[in-house]
Amino acid sequence: MRWKGALIIYKIPRYDVKGREILKPLEKYYLGDPSLLYAMMGYRTRFISGVLENIVMLELKRRGYRVFVGKSDEKEIDFVGELKNDKVYIQVSYKMTDQSTIDREYNPLLEVKDHYPKFVVTMDEDWHDNIQGIRHKHIADFLLMDEII
Repeated sequence: MRWKGALIIYKIPRYDVKGREILKPLEKYYLGDPSLLYAMMGYRTRFISGVLENIVMLELKRRGYRVFVGKSDEKEIDFVGELKNDKVYIQVSYKMTDQSTIDREYNPLLEVKDHYPKFVVTMDEDWHDNIQGIRHKHIADFLLMDEII
């Protein structure tokens, strides 16, 4: 696929968190530059969550992580990043507006029973609760972290 070779599109494989294996036919695709979405489709607020996900994926790649979309039973973890022998788990959401959103973002991470860092990254400026060791970060703070792991 030429788009992938030109780094216009990244194919991110799915990773079974419990079975610790790559799931072949279930990859997701992300843009090499999120502004391409707006150039092609125009600005729409419904794109914000997807663009935030795309930005986090690109940041993990920039930092040298191997990036996967995590799968734990029926739930999805937006990203599993591997760097050397370490991992990080990340959920991305636009805003934590209600309890169902909080549950949707935190529950998949709570099911992962290992010691690696877990983050929920949002655009919420006032909501900074950590839940059972899972750290909440504003997108800007996440991008400015010296080290994720």
